[in-house]
Amino acid sequence: MDDGAGERFESGPFTVRPEWIDSNGHLNLAYYILLFDEATDALWRSLGLGDAFRAAGFGTFAVETHTLYRAELLEGETVAVASSVVGADDKRLHVAHEMRRMRDGAVSAQQELLYLCVSLETRRATPWPEAMARTLAARRGAAPEWAGRRVAMPSRGAISPS
Repeated sequence: MDDGAGERFESGPFTVRPEWIDSNGHLNLAYYILLFDEATDALWRSLGLGDAFRAAGFGTFAVETHTLYRAELLEGETVAVASSVVGADDKRLHVAHEMRRMRDGAVSAQQELLYLCVSLETRRATPWPEAMARTLAARRGAAPEWAGRRVAMPSRGAISPS
């Protein structure tokens, strides 16, 4: 992310597999999410939210996502993902991912997610352990300009019923 969105964590490269291609001949939207999930797993390991965090009885549950599709990806193309922590409070974590095509650097997709820290015993939101709260605060940066959008129809040119 070139927009000052905090400390970036890079993951990839990831290659678009033939079985991920849809009837339009490009990457199916479900596999953008799969690739972003791989990037999340890599970011989690860098933050300490992986196996040791779960072994201590904590997990993260996604409660909201928003994905922007910017440029299509074709079979065999490779991408890399830059990830940032853009917000955190006592129980929540806001993350942004930006996927770029390796061949030309074009932004292929952007995703933001909101996670909760969850007790794996009670399955309820719980405050971050103190050490993790410090880690998240240290890694936090500004949200990218594209984050925080909502899905809405533009007011121009709406199709009217016949």
